[in-house]
Amino acid sequence: MRHDSCKMCGIWALFGSDECMSVQCTCAMKIAHRGPDAFRFENVNGFTNCCFGFHRLAIVDQLYGMQPLRIKKFPYMWLCYNGEIYNHQTLRKQFEFDYQTKMDGEILLHLYDRFGVKKMASLLDGVFAFILLDTANRKVHVGRDTYGVRPLFKLLTDDGFLALCSEAKGLIDITHGMGTPASIVPFPPGHFEVFDLKPSGKVQSIQMEQFHCCRQQPSHAIYDTVEKLPISLDEELVKSNIRNLFENAVRKRLMAHRRIGCLLSGGLDSSLVAATLVKLAKEEKLPYPIQTFAIGSDDSPDVLAARKVANHIGSEHHEVTFTAEEGIEVVKEVIFHLESYDVTTIRASVGMYLVSKYIRQKTDSVVIFSGEGSDEVTQGYIYFHKAPTPKAAAEDSIRLMEELYMFDVLRADRTTAAHGLELRVPFLDHRFTAYYLSLPDEMRVPRDGVEKHLLRESFKGLGLIPDEILWRRKEAFSDGMTSLKKSWYTYLQEHLESMVNDEDMEEAYKRFPHNPPRTKEAYYYRQEFEKHYPGRAQWLSHYWMPRWIDAIDPSARTLSIYKAEKDQ
Repeated sequence: MRHDSCKMCGIWALFGSDECMSVQCTCAMKIAHRGPDAFRFENVNGFTNCCFGFHRLAIVDQLYGMQPLRIKKFPYMWLCYNGEIYNHQTLRKQFEFDYQTKMDGEILLHLYDRFGVKKMASLLDGVFAFILLDTANRKVHVGRDTYGVRPLFKLLTDDGFLALCSEAKGLIDITHGMGTPASIVPFPPGHFEVFDLKPSGKVQSIQMEQFHCCRQQPSHAIYDTVEKLPISLDEELVKSNIRNLFENAVRKRLMAHRRIGCLLSGGLDSSLVAATLVKLAKEEKLPYPIQTFAIGSDDSPDVLAARKVANHIGSEHHEVTFTAEEGIEVVKEVIFHLESYDVTTIRASVGMYLVSKYIRQKTDSVVIFSGEGSDEVTQGYIYFHKAPTPKAAAEDSIRLMEELYMFDVLRADRTTAAHGLELRVPFLDHRFTAYYLSLPDEMRVPRDGVEKHLLRESFKGLGLIPDEILWRRKEAFSDGMTSLKKSWYTYLQEHLESMVNDEDMEEAYKRFPHNPPRTKEAYYYRQEFEKHYPGRAQWLSHYWMPRWIDAIDPSARTLSIYKAEKDQ
């Protein structure tokens, strides 16, 4: 039986609106890029001021893919979700649910009916943001996956008007009857919230709870295709477990009816993803070759390394080149899509935005695999060499995992969604991350001067990727894309130096008291952010920065421990 899933979509909902719905609905059009193929608005029976909006990327062109999803068995339930539930078939068989559609999201309705919202959320193996309305019990349930791979924002006024949207840009122009501006906040990953729905359509929050954190073995593991793992800490066994879980993470993400491709920077993480993807695509007999995509300038270290990997694994490889001018040109668009002013996030997003644009315009790949999450799970950042103790390194790894939704995961979602692509991130698989983080602190730290030593060791001697790539040191994505002579962000900084004057910098602390910019580049980004999202600086709690060293720039190139390849 073929199953459809609501892959790259945009969801939007209002409960208790004081304004005319047709006016509010125009706000939902701001996220149309997330689902360019179809959109729909639907009012909730009996609640004229409650409404769902949905933008769909048609993965298979059938009508049943539209939302909100409602089925005859549960006429009082309305579900709007964006995501991918990899274990929906397994759960359906396990609990003998009687399915009515071919959508993976239908599993949420059955699980909710049988177990309630907390167990429902914890049994889902996948990435998701959901809004589930139960009119029989007058409850609205909202939830988001463990790492926030799928985005969700919430606006709630003091008098109980609730608005939800995949991206904040769909909420900033929402009007309401309150005199004070409503706060808009990212919905916390790994949590669910329950609201009472009053006859007026307004809501009251009655429960907010975490259902999963990155260190926990996920509840769905007992129904997983990979059996319980041997617990021994014998290094060979540990490495074999890492390989099995990683391969399983890639395999379960092959669930797609549109063409699958892969971003390939030539670094360790994307190379492991691409090589495993190509291997499994052959095993699963996918009817097309896997396309891989590298971005950079002609002689950049990333492009050269990616070419080696593509030749080794036999992918259909595309090299997307861009000039520093083209990069600078899209910075404003990128900030609008990201809804962030974080320096390292913007730098790294430019390349990803341009490569996504190329994929959308020049190829038929829609489902895109990528290596995000590995640096956080496996302590891949160069600053981990400076960690005072293995325990401190392990704690920082957890902090990074919990903050992914503000940084790398946000970048990966928005830059691809801007072009209607759907991202898959196997390194953030629940089982893989829970296992890796459960290993002793000493096993996970850099060893022999090499970060991610355990991950590299796990794939040693298999010929999966070339040895020189398996042991290649980390390049920051934004730095590896331009030639060795000059990093792309050096060009960017030179350009922005002329856009911001010294007087502006002196006033930066007064003008932007929350996260004041410390460089002209940061000032420029903040200024652009404020044009689109005035007064919303709180969405970012802090800039991404390396730890244990005194740094005002997040780039690896500025660290004394960074060695450019030309020096080695």
